[in-house]
Amino acid sequence: MSTFKIHTLGCGSAKPTLRHQPSSTVIDHRGNLFMVDCGEGAQHAFQRHRLKFSRLGHIFLTHLHGDHVLGLPGLISSLGLGGAGGKMVIHTFADGKRILNRIFNFFSGDLPFEVEFNVIREEEAVILDTPSLTVRTIPLDHRVPAVGFVFEEKPGLRHIKRDMIDFHQVPFSMINRIKGGEDFVKPDGTVIPNVMLTSPPTPPLSYAHISDTAYMPEIAEKIGPVNLLFHETTYLDSHSAEAAQRGHSTARQAAMVARDAGAGALLTGHYSSRYKNDEDFRKEALDIFPNVILNREGLVTPLD
Repeated sequence: MSTFKIHTLGCGSAKPTLRHQPSSTVIDHRGNLFMVDCGEGAQHAFQRHRLKFSRLGHIFLTHLHGDHVLGLPGLISSLGLGGAGGKMVIHTFADGKRILNRIFNFFSGDLPFEVEFNVIREEEAVILDTPSLTVRTIPLDHRVPAVGFVFEEKPGLRHIKRDMIDFHQVPFSMINRIKGGEDFVKPDGTVIPNVMLTSPPTPPLSYAHISDTAYMPEIAEKIGPVNLLFHETTYLDSHSAEAAQRGHSTARQAAMVARDAGAGALLTGHYSSRYKNDEDFRKEALDIFPNVILNREGLVTPLD
């Protein structure tokens, strides 16, 4: 079972269609849920994915356009009606904190949980650091302040070789230190090198979420070689001039970023309503980059 997976709740753009919901994604990392953007209908999609609201502790907003935010008041109100406790951290710009505070106070009343705002900026910065995961921001080029988010696992411990541990009679109290890389010194002074007792740790996984932005070739280096890159593909290349004017990217441009970043796979999305066949986005991206996943509502994409 995957320990790091991406749930697509909505992958449409601003104009509603019957095929796609507005932007919303949930990252499931070892059972902890992180939402990126919360377009209308996100709470219903969340339930359709059989996700547990009690495991959602952080919501990250890429920018303050309605198709990325307007599902949040309903979600917070529903969490309040459900008696959720604990704390919800919303990572957003200063304007987002000001606006959402007023909305929550007006519509949601006294919530049974704490809403905490972490004010972010258009800068490269680590905005969340947990024992197993970090989240950092990357400035984007859109019509309003916008950032992308990169979720990166921290390196894990080495894996013990049970037969060697038993053979050398390593005491249980030493196991965590051995996993951490220590050699084992026997009572007679014999040193057993760590490489004889363990195997390398599982390589850490990473996911980048790059929503509304004009094409930024320089962003590839800032993203780095992630396992999975979601990069908006609002337009096809035939509308590249309009994409640039509106602060968006084409499928071809997203594939170029994925290629230059050394991503393992590209996940498409944020489709303009003018296009009737989503497969065209995948075909255009495949001309540049070999591993393209065509996004859709209900899709679950494992990283491992």
